[in-house]
Amino acid sequence: MTRLKVGVQLQNQHTSYADYADAVQRAEAAGVDSLWNWDHFYPLYGDPEGAHFEGWTLLTAIATLTTRVEFGCLVLCNSYRNPRLLAHMSKTLDHISNGRYILGIGAGWFERDYTEYGYEFGTAGDRLRALGQNLPKFREFWEREVPKPIRDIPILVGGGGEKVTLKLTAQHANIWNGFGPPETYAHKNAVLNDWCAQVGRNPADIERSVTIGFDELDQCDAYLKAGATHFIMGSGHPYDQHTYTKLVAWRDAHLKG
Repeated sequence: MTRLKVGVQLQNQHTSYADYADAVQRAEAAGVDSLWNWDHFYPLYGDPEGAHFEGWTLLTAIATLTTRVEFGCLVLCNSYRNPRLLAHMSKTLDHISNGRYILGIGAGWFERDYTEYGYEFGTAGDRLRALGQNLPKFREFWEREVPKPIRDIPILVGGGGEKVTLKLTAQHANIWNGFGPPETYAHKNAVLNDWCAQVGRNPADIERSVTIGFDELDQCDAYLKAGATHFIMGSGHPYDQHTYTKLVAWRDAHLKG
């Protein structure tokens, strides 16, 4: 049986580092299985000029502030880092965390990040093609790294594009992260299974995660039926534990049942 897991995405906006670090430690103590942030340079909502911290640097903080949880970025933007550099950074973080890091990655979409930091935004097709070119490179680079990663670093691909993103997921990912509502998630999950059949991949080799909001807690059973086994809830400052301890309790009730 696939293990049921829950996580929390602690959004790195409108916060202080002290509050963020405290939230990380409280979330691990509350019993979540995974911790996540995001890879943006500006807030996604609220004051667009509000406080914001860079995601990758915070991943290193999460690694040193925790001892048990797996963690990663939901998701890194493929456009912002050379794949060889990202592989080396990932290997390093894998060692810092003693094998708990997950490489979450996507094609990118937030135009302000691109334009204000000098990256070429291009088209959605351009960004997807670049992701497709880089995904197979990470494991090639890890094979050449000295020292090698502690574990076979899992790759999570986020997104629901049926023609390209889910095909890339079937080809290269260990984890797929999608969104709801449950009926949409079930459809995308079926498309991913179809792609697995076409590329010769066992669909059971790809863990299925879903990002949910606090207002979707009553739909967890529906998401489970739709194929999700890893439930990740977003949490913004002030990081009220109430937003994810109910998710932990739901997981525990299912595990006991």
